[in-house]
Amino acid sequence: MQWILQDIPLGRNIQTIRMSRNMTQEQVVAKMQLLGSTMSRSTLANIETGRRNIKASDLKALQIIFDVDFSKFFKD
Repeated sequence: MQWILQDIPLGRNIQTIRMSRNMTQEQVVAKMQLLGSTMSRSTLANIETGRRNIKASDLKALQIIFDVDFSKFFKD
């Protein structure tokens, strides 16, 4: 039996939520920095394209900024 593990498109989900809020990456990063994050716009871009992982603390900051349940980030 072969198991195929499909990863959740976390970055794409973050991008979809951001765009539904009509926010630019720069706006999101500015709000994150107010919450204590050191994330840059290029880091967010890399997360959204799946080239980089996100820290749990940054995911929590996005949850606060977007005012969404965590399950929205992990939607298949």
